[in-house]
Parts: sequence; C-alpha cells; structure tokens
Amino acid sequence: MEFSHLDEKGSASMVDVSGRKKSLREATARARIKFPPAVFAELTGKGVPKGDLLAAARLAGIQGAKKTSELIPLTHPLNIDCVTVDISFKPEESIMEILCLARADQSTGVEMEALTGASIAALTVYDMAKSLDKGIEIVGVKLLEKTGGRSGEWRSEDA
Repeated sequence: MEFSHLDEKGSASMVDVSGRKKSLREATARARIKFPPAVFAELTGKGVPKGDLLAAARLAGIQGAKKTSELIPLTHPLNIDCVTVDISFKPEESIMEILCLARADQSTGVEMEALTGASIAALTVYDMAKSLDKGIEIVGVKLLEKTGGRSGEWRSEDA
C-alpha cells in the first residue's frame, strides 16, 4: 500500500493534482451524536438554552466544510459548489444524525470537506447542549459515499 501524502523520502507532502482533469465530485459523510434519554427528550422538546441548535449546527457544518484546507494539513483549498447539512433524529436510540454533502467541480475529491462539515456540526451540537449533560457522545463520523474522480464511485455498506 502506498500513501499518497508521502514523498519518496517518507516526508509529508501535498499531492500534486495539477495534471488531473476536473470533474464533478460529491461526497456524503455522517456524524452521530448519542444523548442520555432524558437529554434527548428535552432537546427534541423545548430545545437548549443557547438558542436554535439545528440552525447553528447547519451553519457550522457548512462553514467547516468551506474551511477544511485551513484545518486539515495538506488538503487542497477547493471552490466548493454546494454544501448541505441535514439533521434527523433516531428517538429509539436517542441519536441525532447529521449528514453533510459536499459537491465541487475540481481536480481532487471532497471527502474531507464532507467529513469536516459533519464533524464540526456535531461538535457544535455538543457545545450547545453540554450544559444539559457532559456525557453526550459523538459516537461516529464516517464517509458514506463518494462519486467522481479517478477512483469513481464508492459506497459504504451501511450508507
């Protein structure tokens, strides 16, 4: 297996994508947040003291995706054409699920933008709800699917 971000000497380096053709690329990532049942009930009932949790999480996720190259070393700054953040609830598990989709016509993928967007949205939820219970957990962040580019389509088994 060869790591794309290591040069011939084993040093970290940015991948040269200057010779790649631009193509439409899309990625969707998911973050899940598990709440104690009483906190989940309060959260989905009257909300949190800090304000509109869902609006803040959506905006934070979009902003996080746009700022990925400033947060993750060696990622390329991209002109992102679209970022969406959708939030749903799984009451039977006391889970909030965040889906972040990133799309761009670029010469490199948008997986990191989708993952960063989902992560930042989840961290924002934690920050806004931590006054209710510090035991809230971000239980998973993962790439669900990606399309475009040299490697084509990829989909997680549980997407």
